[in-house]
Amino acid sequence: MELYLCAKFQKKMNPKTPQDSITIMTELVLPNDTNTFGNLMGGRLMYWMDIAAAIACSKHCNAPVVTASVDNISFTNPIKLGNVVHIEAKVTRAFNTSIELHLRVWGEDIIQLYRYKSNEAYYTFVALDPNGKPRPVPQLVPTNEEEQDLFDSALRRRQLRLILGGKMKSEDASELKALFEHKK
Repeated sequence: MELYLCAKFQKKMNPKTPQDSITIMTELVLPNDTNTFGNLMGGRLMYWMDIAAAIACSKHCNAPVVTASVDNISFTNPIKLGNVVHIEAKVTRAFNTSIELHLRVWGEDIIQLYRYKSNEAYYTFVALDPNGKPRPVPQLVPTNEEEQDLFDSALRRRQLRLILGGKMKSEDASELKALFEHKK
């Protein structure tokens, strides 16, 4: 009954586009942010990414949000002391009460005028009502091919997260099964 009410309420909300949620956060890597190699500590970057994602998610649903999950974060290139960090967060899909976001991170050497990819990740947040309970969120409407691809693949990522979190049985993951079934 609760899921039905959420879906019914959700349809009354005005849908939003990924552009409505774009958040770009910029930070300078200072000595207190680095490890003994002079690189930005991964934990500090994850902290900044969580803030950027929460802001983008709140812009989408106009409600307080909490982090539900963080997908794999692979660090491609370290960000050095004195460099600038750019974090871009954008909603990729909205479900009933949860929202998936894609984050991209770049480092920038502002002296050498060199910008480089550091990492990317997917975060999931849940919107909360005034009682701290999950509440419905507006639907997302992709506006271009890249956004549509992220939107379409979000259901597979969600099913994988639910399986790994013990909240879904693998045999119930219809979107994931379709990837591995062979057409005869």
